[in-house]
Amino acid sequence: MTKLSVNINKLATIRNARGGVTPNLVEAAIKIQGFGGQGITVHPRPDERHIRYRDVYDLKPVVTEEFNIEGNPVQKFMDLVLDICPAQVTLVPDADDAITSNAGWDTVKHLDYLTDIIAEFKRAGIRTSIFLDPNPALVEAAAKTGADRIELYTELFASEYEKGNLTAITPYKETARVATANGLVLNAGHDLSLDNIQYFIQEIPEIAEVSIGHALISEALYLGLENTIQAYLRKIELAQL
Repeated sequence: MTKLSVNINKLATIRNARGGVTPNLVEAAIKIQGFGGQGITVHPRPDERHIRYRDVYDLKPVVTEEFNIEGNPVQKFMDLVLDICPAQVTLVPDADDAITSNAGWDTVKHLDYLTDIIAEFKRAGIRTSIFLDPNPALVEAAAKTGADRIELYTELFASEYEKGNLTAITPYKETARVATANGLVLNAGHDLSLDNIQYFIQEIPEIAEVSIGHALISEALYLGLENTIQAYLRKIELAQL
Protein backbone atom coordinates (compact mmCIF):
# COMPACT_ATOMS: atom_id res chain seq x y z
CA MET A 1 0.00 0.00 0.00
CA THR A 2 1.28 3.46 -0.89
CA LYS A 3 2.26 5.45 2.20
CA LEU A 4 1.22 9.06 2.81
CA SER A 5 3.94 11.37 4.11
CA VAL A 6 2.70 14.83 5.06
CA ASN A 7 4.96 17.76 4.22
CA ILE A 8 4.57 20.38 6.96
CA ASN A 9 6.48 23.23 5.29
CA LYS A 10 3.26 25.18 4.75
CA LEU A 11 2.49 25.12 8.47
CA ALA A 12 5.92 26.62 9.09
CA THR A 13 5.17 29.32 6.51
CA ILE A 14 2.02 30.30 8.42
CA ARG A 15 3.93 30.36 11.70
CA ASN A 16 6.73 32.48 10.27
CA ALA A 17 4.29 34.99 8.79
CA ARG A 18 3.24 36.02 12.30
CA GLY A 19 6.25 35.05 14.38
CA GLY A 20 6.02 33.07 17.57
CA VAL A 21 5.29 29.35 17.67
CA THR A 22 1.74 29.08 16.28
CA PRO A 23 0.97 26.78 14.59
CA ASN A 24 3.28 24.58 16.62
CA LEU A 25 5.07 22.14 14.31
CA VAL A 26 5.80 19.58 17.00
CA GLU A 27 2.14 19.45 18.02
CA ALA A 28 1.11 19.29 14.36
CA ALA A 29 3.45 16.38 13.64
CA ILE A 30 2.10 14.46 16.62
CA LYS A 31 -1.50 15.05 15.51
CA ILE A 32 -0.78 14.20 11.85
CA GLN A 33 0.63 10.85 12.86
CA GLY A 34 -2.27 10.29 15.24
CA PHE A 35 -4.69 11.01 12.39
CA GLY A 36 -3.08 8.29 10.25
CA GLY A 37 -0.23 10.09 8.50
CA GLN A 38 2.48 7.55 7.75
CA GLY A 39 5.35 9.98 7.60
CA ILE A 40 6.46 13.56 8.14
CA THR A 41 8.36 15.42 5.41
CA VAL A 42 10.30 18.65 5.87
CA HIS A 43 12.27 20.67 3.33
CA PRO A 44 14.61 23.13 5.02
CA ARG A 45 16.09 25.77 2.71
CA PRO A 46 19.20 27.86 3.33
CA ASP A 47 17.11 31.00 3.97
CA GLU A 48 14.81 29.09 6.39
CA ARG A 49 11.77 30.68 4.76
CA HIS A 50 9.54 27.97 6.22
CA ILE A 51 11.13 25.00 8.00
CA ARG A 52 14.03 26.13 10.15
CA TYR A 53 16.99 23.92 10.88
CA ARG A 54 16.05 24.13 14.57
CA ASP A 55 12.62 22.72 13.69
CA VAL A 56 14.19 19.55 12.34
CA TYR A 57 15.92 18.90 15.67
CA ASP A 58 12.70 19.67 17.57
CA LEU A 59 10.74 17.25 15.39
CA LYS A 60 13.15 14.34 15.60
CA PRO A 61 11.98 13.02 19.01
CA VAL A 62 8.27 13.09 18.10
CA VAL A 63 8.34 11.64 14.57
CA THR A 64 7.57 8.00 15.21
CA GLU A 65 6.54 7.27 11.63
CA GLU A 66 8.94 7.80 8.71
CA PHE A 67 10.94 11.01 8.81
CA ASN A 68 11.83 12.31 5.31
CA ILE A 69 14.13 15.32 4.92
CA GLU A 70 14.24 16.95 1.48
CA GLY A 71 16.70 19.46 0.13
CA ASN A 72 19.66 20.47 -1.95
CA PRO A 73 22.73 18.69 -0.56
CA VAL A 74 24.83 21.73 0.27
CA GLN A 75 27.18 21.13 3.18
CA LYS A 76 24.88 22.65 5.82
CA PHE A 77 22.04 20.39 4.68
CA MET A 78 24.27 17.32 4.63
CA ASP A 79 25.51 18.04 8.15
CA LEU A 80 21.91 18.36 9.36
CA VAL A 81 20.78 15.10 7.77
CA LEU A 82 23.80 13.16 9.00
CA ASP A 83 23.19 14.49 12.51
CA ILE A 84 19.45 13.68 12.51
CA CYS A 85 19.71 10.34 10.63
CA PRO A 86 16.14 10.27 9.29
CA ALA A 87 14.63 7.24 7.63
CA GLN A 88 14.99 8.92 4.23
CA VAL A 89 16.74 11.84 2.57
CA THR A 90 15.36 13.15 -0.73
CA LEU A 91 17.84 15.10 -2.84
CA VAL A 92 16.29 18.06 -4.66
CA PRO A 93 18.29 20.45 -6.92
CA ASP A 94 16.75 23.65 -5.56
CA ALA A 95 18.03 27.01 -6.66
CA ASP A 96 18.27 29.40 -3.71
CA ASP A 97 15.71 31.76 -5.27
CA ALA A 98 13.16 29.09 -6.28
CA ILE A 99 9.75 29.61 -4.69
CA THR A 100 9.24 25.86 -4.69
CA SER A 101 10.92 22.84 -6.25
CA ASN A 102 10.64 23.22 -10.01
CA ALA A 103 12.88 20.58 -11.59
CA GLY A 104 14.43 17.21 -10.99
CA TRP A 105 18.09 16.23 -11.25
CA ASP A 106 20.00 15.78 -14.48
CA THR A 107 21.42 12.50 -13.26
CA VAL A 108 23.68 12.10 -16.28
CA LYS A 109 25.36 15.48 -15.80
CA HIS A 110 25.59 15.14 -12.02
CA LEU A 111 26.28 11.40 -11.82
CA ASP A 112 29.61 11.61 -9.98
CA TYR A 113 28.38 14.36 -7.64
CA LEU A 114 25.25 12.43 -6.66
CA THR A 115 27.16 9.16 -6.32
CA ASP A 116 29.53 10.68 -3.75
CA ILE A 117 26.72 12.29 -1.74
CA ILE A 118 24.55 9.19 -1.75
CA ALA A 119 27.46 7.03 -0.63
CA GLU A 120 27.96 9.29 2.39
CA PHE A 121 24.29 9.12 3.40
CA LYS A 122 24.12 5.36 2.89
CA ARG A 123 27.18 4.84 5.09
CA ALA A 124 25.07 6.47 7.81
CA GLY A 125 22.22 4.02 7.13
CA ILE A 126 19.91 6.62 5.56
CA ARG A 127 17.67 5.61 2.65
CA THR A 128 18.24 7.86 -0.35
CA SER A 129 15.86 9.20 -2.98
CA ILE A 130 16.51 11.43 -6.01
CA PHE A 131 13.92 13.96 -7.18
CA LEU A 132 13.49 13.22 -10.88
CA ASP A 133 11.53 14.54 -13.85
CA PRO A 134 9.43 11.93 -15.70
CA ASN A 135 12.22 11.09 -18.14
CA PRO A 136 13.17 7.43 -18.62
CA ALA A 137 16.55 8.50 -20.04
CA LEU A 138 17.60 9.76 -16.59
CA VAL A 139 16.63 6.62 -14.70
CA GLU A 140 19.59 4.42 -15.57
CA ALA A 141 22.00 7.11 -14.37
CA ALA A 142 19.93 7.50 -11.19
CA ALA A 143 20.36 3.79 -10.53
CA LYS A 144 24.12 4.07 -11.06
CA THR A 145 24.38 6.62 -8.25
CA GLY A 146 23.44 3.93 -5.73
CA ALA A 147 20.17 5.62 -4.79
CA ASP A 148 17.46 3.46 -3.28
CA ARG A 149 14.54 5.39 -4.77
CA ILE A 150 13.49 8.14 -7.10
CA GLU A 151 10.75 10.65 -6.38
CA LEU A 152 8.74 11.48 -9.48
CA TYR A 153 8.24 15.24 -9.85
CA THR A 154 4.50 15.36 -10.54
CA GLU A 155 3.76 19.03 -11.26
CA LEU A 156 3.37 18.46 -15.02
CA PHE A 157 0.95 15.59 -14.43
CA ALA A 158 -1.11 17.63 -11.96
CA SER A 159 -1.42 20.69 -14.17
CA GLU A 160 -2.40 18.63 -17.23
CA TYR A 161 -4.80 16.41 -15.28
CA GLU A 162 -6.64 19.53 -14.13
CA LYS A 163 -7.19 20.37 -17.82
CA GLY A 164 -8.55 16.87 -18.49
CA ASN A 165 -5.42 15.66 -20.27
CA LEU A 166 -5.06 12.09 -19.01
CA THR A 167 -2.23 11.34 -21.45
CA ALA A 168 0.03 13.35 -19.13
CA ILE A 169 0.43 10.17 -17.08
CA THR A 170 2.24 8.40 -19.93
CA PRO A 171 5.83 9.59 -19.30
CA TYR A 172 5.38 8.85 -15.60
CA LYS A 173 4.29 5.28 -16.32
CA GLU A 174 7.25 4.74 -18.63
CA THR A 175 9.67 6.26 -16.12
CA ALA A 176 8.19 4.04 -13.43
CA ARG A 177 8.60 0.96 -15.61
CA VAL A 178 12.25 1.71 -16.29
CA ALA A 179 12.91 2.55 -12.64
CA THR A 180 11.44 -0.74 -11.45
CA ALA A 181 13.49 -2.61 -14.03
CA ASN A 182 16.60 -0.91 -12.62
CA GLY A 183 15.77 -1.87 -9.05
CA LEU A 184 14.62 1.56 -7.90
CA VAL A 185 11.63 2.05 -5.59
CA LEU A 186 9.19 4.81 -6.54
CA ASN A 187 8.07 7.84 -4.58
CA ALA A 188 6.08 10.78 -5.95
CA GLY A 189 5.29 14.33 -5.01
CA HIS A 190 4.49 17.93 -5.96
CA ASP A 191 0.97 19.21 -6.62
CA LEU A 192 -0.67 15.86 -5.92
CA SER A 193 -4.08 16.49 -4.36
CA LEU A 194 -7.36 14.88 -3.43
CA ASP A 195 -8.50 15.51 -7.00
CA ASN A 196 -5.71 13.57 -8.73
CA ILE A 197 -4.11 11.20 -6.21
CA GLN A 198 -6.42 8.24 -6.84
CA TYR A 199 -5.96 8.30 -10.61
CA PHE A 200 -2.19 8.68 -10.31
CA ILE A 201 -1.81 5.66 -8.05
CA GLN A 202 -4.30 3.57 -10.04
CA GLU A 203 -2.12 4.13 -13.09
CA ILE A 204 1.18 3.60 -11.23
CA PRO A 205 0.42 1.18 -8.39
CA GLU A 206 4.14 0.66 -7.75
CA ILE A 207 4.31 4.02 -5.95
CA ALA A 208 5.62 3.28 -2.47
CA GLU A 209 5.15 6.73 -0.99
CA VAL A 210 3.63 10.10 -1.79
CA SER A 211 4.77 13.30 -0.11
CA ILE A 212 2.04 15.95 -0.06
CA GLY A 213 2.14 19.36 1.56
CA HIS A 214 0.67 22.43 -0.13
CA ALA A 215 -2.53 20.79 -1.38
CA LEU A 216 -3.14 18.80 1.80
CA ILE A 217 -2.70 21.77 4.13
CA SER A 218 -4.83 23.94 1.82
CA GLU A 219 -7.59 21.31 1.72
CA ALA A 220 -7.40 21.02 5.49
CA LEU A 221 -8.51 24.66 5.74
CA TYR A 222 -11.86 23.53 4.36
CA LEU A 223 -12.13 19.98 5.67
CA GLY A 224 -10.03 19.95 8.83
CA LEU A 225 -6.66 18.24 9.17
CA GLU A 226 -7.92 14.87 10.43
CA ASN A 227 -10.64 14.62 7.78
CA THR A 228 -8.20 15.56 5.03
CA ILE A 229 -5.62 12.96 6.03
CA GLN A 230 -8.34 10.31 6.24
CA ALA A 231 -9.65 11.36 2.81
CA TYR A 232 -6.19 10.88 1.29
CA LEU A 233 -5.85 7.46 2.89
CA ARG A 234 -9.24 6.42 1.48
CA LYS A 235 -8.28 7.61 -2.01
CA ILE A 236 -5.02 5.66 -1.83
CA GLU A 237 -6.83 2.55 -0.60
CA LEU A 238 -9.43 2.80 -3.38
CA ALA A 239 -6.67 3.19 -5.95
CA GLN A 240 -5.12 -0.11 -4.87
CA LEU A 241 -8.20 -2.27 -4.49
